[in-house]
Amino acid sequence: MIDVPKVPASVPRTHGPLVAGFGRLMLTLAGWRIEGNFPDAPRFVLIVAPHTSNWDFPVGLMAKFALHLEARYIAKDSLFWWPLGVFLRAVGGVAIDRSAAADVVMGAVRAMRDRPAMVLVITPEGTRSRVPKWKSGFHRIALAARVPIVLVVFDYVRKVIRLGPAFDATDDYDRDLAAIQVHVSASMARHPGNYGQ
Repeated sequence: MIDVPKVPASVPRTHGPLVAGFGRLMLTLAGWRIEGNFPDAPRFVLIVAPHTSNWDFPVGLMAKFALHLEARYIAKDSLFWWPLGVFLRAVGGVAIDRSAAADVVMGAVRAMRDRPAMVLVITPEGTRSRVPKWKSGFHRIALAARVPIVLVVFDYVRKVIRLGPAFDATDDYDRDLAAIQVHVSASMARHPGNYGQ
């Protein structure tokens, strides 16, 4: 089975060896491997890109299992129908109403400030379909909560899940975004035509 990076001690962890082993086995059978690492930080916003396929979720979930990572992720509330919603919440899902974006950002900031350890997963594209630009909520959350942004790239060509690098959010969103997006390209996506910056 694939080896996985050793996660720093301060990063919140969960899942026992059976769940972690299952995640590693599934990634191995699918031909994926994990490279890089997380920063030694108890709280950060983890952004996943490119996000162009339904396959991103199971690949990401198996990586979460394999790494023993305790993380929460936000997803549109229409996905949380019964019984799927029970499963999504069990693996860290938080339903959001997309029409109330400002409330989502402030709720996430409060949650991160109130917890000594928390990893929040966001897909900045916001959807699997092509978008003209990434949504800025991940940056606003990281800046207000004073936590790093950690990029995770799904490279479908190389079958690699790359952890990192980490970025500190500044008041210059455009500059920060450019520094992040240089690590991501449409060619990595499962559906390159759906990737938008």
